[in-house]
Amino acid sequence: MTINAVEILLVEDNVDDAGLVIRSLQKNNLANHLVHLTDGAQALDFIFARGAYEGRNMEDGPKVILLDLKMPKVDGLQVLRAIKEDSRTCSIPVVIMTSSKEDRDIIESYKLGVNSYVVKPVGFENFAKAVAELGFYWILLNQPKR
Repeated sequence: MTINAVEILLVEDNVDDAGLVIRSLQKNNLANHLVHLTDGAQALDFIFARGAYEGRNMEDGPKVILLDLKMPKVDGLQVLRAIKEDSRTCSIPVVIMTSSKEDRDIIESYKLGVNSYVVKPVGFENFAKAVAELGFYWILLNQPKR
């Protein structure tokens, strides 16, 4: 896979949760063009084609970003803010996938322009089903801004 063929950018520091997401997307043939990053700083470098990702064409951005909130270096709200404040990236759909049910996180995410806020379901089957449904919607059904 070339770095320019990304459809899904998964930003998740929990290895177990990331593994579940990736396996669920693979099972449904939705993970062919997925990049997994483990912190918000990596995500910002990837999205804005800087640092280790300098030279990547920003116009080949992901169709959707699955973003955790509680991450090292740069948290998910800071990543979301940077994406939605930049005219080059503001139209990329961002789905927060987190275990946080805190009202302040939900409210702040929507104020910053998140497209969807999903609380990670408890249990493997429910989590896998939720990820598959998200993947189908954002990759196959949603019509992105051109």
